[in-house]
Amino acid sequence: MNKWTKISANIVMTCVIVWLLIPLVATIIYSLFEDWTGIIPTGFTLKNYVTIFSNQNFLTAIYQTILLCIIPIVLTIILVLLALFVVTIYFPNLEKYLQVLCMIPYTIQGVILSVSILSLYGKSGTILGERMVMLIGAYCIIILPHIYQGIRNSMHAVNMPMLLEAAEMLGASKLYAFFRVIVPNIITGITVSSLLAVGILFGDYVIIRNLSGSGTTNVQVFLYQTMKYSSAESSAVFVVIMLMTFAITALVLYLQSRNKLEKIQKEGR
Repeated sequence: MNKWTKISANIVMTCVIVWLLIPLVATIIYSLFEDWTGIIPTGFTLKNYVTIFSNQNFLTAIYQTILLCIIPIVLTIILVLLALFVVTIYFPNLEKYLQVLCMIPYTIQGVILSVSILSLYGKSGTILGERMVMLIGAYCIIILPHIYQGIRNSMHAVNMPMLLEAAEMLGASKLYAFFRVIVPNIITGITVSSLLAVGILFGDYVIIRNLSGSGTTNVQVFLYQTMKYSSAESSAVFVVIMLMTFAITALVLYLQSRNKLEKIQKEGR
């Protein structure tokens, strides 16, 4: 009975995976052929990929997407690390309140966040009214729960108070021990959280469209613009975005599995 149950589960999972991959496979095929009006596509070509990679706007969109991923993630990691350091060492009773505050962005929709920021700071006449500053600030809010949860879990896993006490016994200050002992021990958790945040920011369209207008373009905005004049080129852009997303996901899964393996090995010792 168990054998047949396992076989049935494998069949169901295979069917689900195939069903979910059909749109992606169809998009890849469509981007690689000149004509697909019949059952079988004809005219294999890489013209669409050559066209988009020859387009300076596409390369600029990739560059701006990467830049808009790196800056908010670095800022958020620094702020979360400092906040957790202060709360864990000096005000441990406030950690639950910090967690609640960091989880609030889960309930905020992108449209509501972007419109609220634009109406509040758009006409302030200060540096906070700059489009890029508003965009980076909005991205920091969106990724805050993911960065916070990943770093917090990693800190609890390495027993941060005990490591700090051991470092202080050797003559190190709390802040020095935190950045030279704790941070290197949780670097895997920070990396995984960062890559998850990259996946979120990579797929944004609403926030960047509302806050930056036509001033800044990411890959999602470029995809939307390409769909207006060429479905084949937009399919190629979509495939490139999916491949980059798959690469990020594979890296996250690899780091997570390696982190679990290291924990198992440490527990075995």
